[in-house]
Amino acid sequence: MSKAKIIDWRHAAPDSVVFVSGPEEFLAGRAIRMIRETLKGQDDALEIHEIEASHYSAGTLLNLTSPSLFAEPRLLIIRGLERCSDDLIADGIAYLEHPTADTTVVLRHNGSSVRGKKLVDAIRVSSHATEINCAEIKKDADRVSFVQAEFAHADRKIAPAAVRALLDAFADDIAELASACNQLLMDSSETISESVVDRYYGGRVETNAFKVADAALAGKSGEALSLLRHAIATGADPVPLVAAISMKIRQLAKIFGNRSASPQSLGMAPWQVDRARKDLVGWTDDGLANAVSAMAIADAAAKGAERDPIYALERVIHLISNKGLSESSN
Repeated sequence: MSKAKIIDWRHAAPDSVVFVSGPEEFLAGRAIRMIRETLKGQDDALEIHEIEASHYSAGTLLNLTSPSLFAEPRLLIIRGLERCSDDLIADGIAYLEHPTADTTVVLRHNGSSVRGKKLVDAIRVSSHATEINCAEIKKDADRVSFVQAEFAHADRKIAPAAVRALLDAFADDIAELASACNQLLMDSSETISESVVDRYYGGRVETNAFKVADAALAGKSGEALSLLRHAIATGADPVPLVAAISMKIRQLAKIFGNRSASPQSLGMAPWQVDRARKDLVGWTDDGLANAVSAMAIADAAAKGAERDPIYALERVIHLISNKGLSESSN
């Protein structure tokens, strides 16, 4: 049974040995930075060493952690444990038996290989160690939880619509998302609303494909077309635009025949299900089938089947804005 303490990355703190595991590099970097800042705040004379595990040579750990003449506190950061040398495995296991006082050794392993498993196993059963797991933030639900936790940790409130707006604007980069959260935390508003997000990141949000789709689904054809043209004018590629709008239509199709299905069974976040249920108001079976068919045509056009993929996208937006029915059908 594991003896090492396991803590959340938000509560990263120094220990004799700190094992930072998991693939999310941004979280790992933040945890290590928090440990460094804590130690530096305790003693400005902190001596810091950083080495790569793949370049490690026998005896280095002992040399860098041995008490100095003036007994300054030390921080040793060893990165890339997934590529560590055999010497580090041997020295690391030995060090765990008798870690040096006033010294923190941070070992970073991203989980991409089983290299160093013997040392990892030894860390996890050591009473001198703490593990900080930095799991990958990949799914929409994980990103929603991350944003909510950023504000909860700062004892601030953020509206669900504002969370969605942030995720629409920063869908691909967790570091940018965290930076955006930090910026919003400086705002004096009691609760961060969607309008506050738009105030800071409106330009970025407006060029996002999901904003185009949301405007079309709300029946705002003119606004959706304006957002689409702005996105294209600022360098957006038609292929990801089509993909994002297609995802919205697929979500409607998933829920159309099974409106009581759970978010988990649909592979969607709860807020996505709630939003899709609202967007489905007024849609018919035929209208949804027409939208799915039109999206397939637009997808082919964006990938080279037609000379003007933008025109195909505009036709789709008109169709979606009209609940999948042509104007002549009304």
